[in-house]
Amino acid sequence: MTFKFEGFPPGKTRLVRLPAQFFTELLPRLDDPDELKLILFCFWALEQREGAYRYLRRADFEAPEMPLQADPERLALAVARACKHEVLLAVTVQSVTGLETIYFLNTANGRAAAAMIAEGRWRPGDAERPVELLPEQPNIFRLYEENIGVITPMLADELRDAARTYPAAWVEEAMHIAVTRNARHWRYVCAILERWHKEGKDDGSGSGNGAAGADSEAHRSRYVSGKFADIIES
Repeated sequence: MTFKFEGFPPGKTRLVRLPAQFFTELLPRLDDPDELKLILFCFWALEQREGAYRYLRRADFEAPEMPLQADPERLALAVARACKHEVLLAVTVQSVTGLETIYFLNTANGRAAAAMIAEGRWRPGDAERPVELLPEQPNIFRLYEENIGVITPMLADELRDAARTYPAAWVEEAMHIAVTRNARHWRYVCAILERWHKEGKDDGSGSGNGAAGADSEAHRSRYVSGKFADIIES
């Protein structure tokens, strides 16, 4: 096809950012024109997105601006090659419309987003944005050191077990309760978690009786009794 490019317009034009590594490491190794077209399209398309973690859906590759949108077979091969070379990271998720594959560029943010999805830190969004990434929960070791104290090797094993057993939000809330009650002991935190696990968690405040009874001795005993009572300072 013969055409004549009229040139870029004068004045301020919209730019698409490409990392220098694209020219020094990736471009010399690309030998398929369709894959190159696809990758350049991905950089352009992701510039149109908002948010820290940007991704494309398969339907986005069929946009009119995509050079291969009229040839599904060539498009599929280009996507497969880009994924094989790990320029694109493909992640399958359960969206509101069923299983769907979404694509991240292999950047620091793209790798972080793919890892968060693999760890389950996401939830289905809507039909337009099928994935909503959840904010990172504080690490249980950091929470303990910031709120309670030094971690011993034996305690580290207990913290790992708790992280596997209880939701991160429970652990964070239980530590907050221990701090507000001046009971900075892991056994106190563990007792709260065990009670929630056995009896069911209350209204989500972790207090059971609301703010009015938060400082009462009766309310404190709701969380710790019996074998844990001897470690709680009065």
